[in-house]
Amino acid sequence: MTTGIEPQAAKSLVIGATGVVGGYIIEHLILAGERPLALSRMPQSKAGVVWLQGDLRRPETLNFPPFTTLYCTADAVLLPAALPYLFSTSLKRIVVFSSTSVLTKIDSEIVAEREMWQHLADAEQKIVAACEQHSVEWTILRPTLIYAEGRDQNITPLSRLIRRFGVMPAVGGAAGLRQPVHAEDLAIGAIAAASSGLAANKFYSLPGGETLTYREMVGRIFDALRRPRRTIPVPAPLWRAAFGFVKPLFPGANVAMGTRMMVDMTFDCSPAKRDFGWNPRMFRPTFE
Repeated sequence: MTTGIEPQAAKSLVIGATGVVGGYIIEHLILAGERPLALSRMPQSKAGVVWLQGDLRRPETLNFPPFTTLYCTADAVLLPAALPYLFSTSLKRIVVFSSTSVLTKIDSEIVAEREMWQHLADAEQKIVAACEQHSVEWTILRPTLIYAEGRDQNITPLSRLIRRFGVMPAVGGAAGLRQPVHAEDLAIGAIAAASSGLAANKFYSLPGGETLTYREMVGRIFDALRRPRRTIPVPAPLWRAAFGFVKPLFPGANVAMGTRMMVDMTFDCSPAKRDFGWNPRMFRPTFE
């Protein structure tokens, strides 16, 4: 892989730069005066960025000029195998995005979910062990319910269902608490964490700026779409019994996604506030 830049020119490498959080990291690094390196599988072009083509699944093909900070917003499960090809004498800090799902869904009733989140939890520990072996500082960030209007896989699919049907089911009253967090806030937090000595070698949960019920969260989406709030209470047993019939209306969903509407999924952000000034926005989505 050729780079066409001087070895000392880059401070940061962003893996997952074409994703929603990685894209915001790139934007904010540029605003801060950096010219970051960015890895993608397909050729890309953006002013102020040095795009490198490569695949994390084939780490032996990767070849980078020196950089001091690594941001990984791609699937962290792929990172442990690639780390031996990323470590260098110049690398000082790795900031990796994981998920609070390793805390809330690792005992899911859905086997595939349990396996997926266990793989991620295992990857976290492998990353920590590899960094400690190479004396590289690490910070692992666990966001919850990421959104970026029109581009995320959490809030945007709900908005599409509301646009299509005008109603949303509220399983068991949908009273479970949520803390949706905007992708741009995560990017700002990641950059702040990378430069904070207090954030070295720690895990952080990164919830959004307010705690609200699942039902209220959905209500805010109705508001953003300028639609009247229309939720249909669905008893949990009925949801389970009928899910096979309604599943075609909820692509990619499983029965546990509905029953989790009743479960609190909240996290303490005070360590992140203390160590790197975490200050996310309130949940007020906007849709065009």
